[in-house]
Amino acid sequence: MRFANSRLEPIWDKVRASERLSREDGLALFESDDLLGVGRMADHAKSRREGDRVYFVINRHITPTNVCVLSCAFCGFARKPGEAGAYEHTIEDMVAMVKDETREVHIVGGHHPDWPFEYYERMIQAIRAARPDVQIKALTAAEVDYFWRRWKIEPKEALSRLKAAGLQSMPGGGAEIFSPRLAKLLKYTGKADPERWCEIHGIAHALGIKTNATMLYGHVETLAERVDHLLRLREQQDASGGFVTFIPLAYQVAATKLVPRQTPPADSLKTIAVSRLLLDNFPHVEAYWVTLGEETTSVALHFGADDVNGTLEDERIQHLSGAQTPAGVAREQLFRMIRDAGKIPVERDALYNVVKIWP
Repeated sequence: MRFANSRLEPIWDKVRASERLSREDGLALFESDDLLGVGRMADHAKSRREGDRVYFVINRHITPTNVCVLSCAFCGFARKPGEAGAYEHTIEDMVAMVKDETREVHIVGGHHPDWPFEYYERMIQAIRAARPDVQIKALTAAEVDYFWRRWKIEPKEALSRLKAAGLQSMPGGGAEIFSPRLAKLLKYTGKADPERWCEIHGIAHALGIKTNATMLYGHVETLAERVDHLLRLREQQDASGGFVTFIPLAYQVAATKLVPRQTPPADSLKTIAVSRLLLDNFPHVEAYWVTLGEETTSVALHFGADDVNGTLEDERIQHLSGAQTPAGVAREQLFRMIRDAGKIPVERDALYNVVKIWP
């Protein structure tokens, strides 16, 4: 492999030898103008793990409410009580949303000022009772931390009770960027800080609950802050080992306008590639089609991504923030994204058990 940027050559030596990359390596990758060189290295790392397989899931997003006590500057989803556009679903509403073919229910919402912890417990119990074959992935570490802030329920107790109710895995939201500077600037100091977020995921892993991790990029963060975020996730994975997938989330400009325009596809491709190279202990890296668009998602499957998420019926958080993609797609559209990249679609469940390989 030849590179337009000679700084990449020693990094490629490490990648081929399966050696761990350093912080300096991560910065060099982000700063390099050799996008294709970075992408080829990430594709090599991905292919060594998964060959040409790319995963997807038939899933349903449920956002119980967008009423939230927080006022994060990057969020176009949340509303205050009584504000135009605010909504609250009943448990009966949410049970009715889960259809026969669904394999995974993804539940994330606002930090509601009044809903007690028991409401979430009953919600998961009701979905489990009505749809026992559906895997429930629910509640971010930020929400679990909020249960402690609001109701003084310790994370271990909350997660143990939720697991008993039917919770099987957790999404990776609420991480944003692990930076005190950005937490203050973007007004998310009222939610779990990096140490707390990682602590809660570690508790979940110890309880046998698999989780995902995210990073919100493409706003006012620095490249060094991206690298530090990824390395903090890698460190936590070394310690507790329960992360399954990393999902980079491209900031959606339309609602809050922290920057003039959406980060370009080249930046998203590089972010996915660097994530695959730095997160050597994460099984999967996802190209989240909702924030990337179908075309960029397909290209990202040559830049280290091995998952495109799923059908995502009624996704609201990114769309209320300005995402222009459809709110959900059919299985055939996922096939197109994957096959356009020359890859093999593999239908999975929430825990990456293979349902069917679609040759």
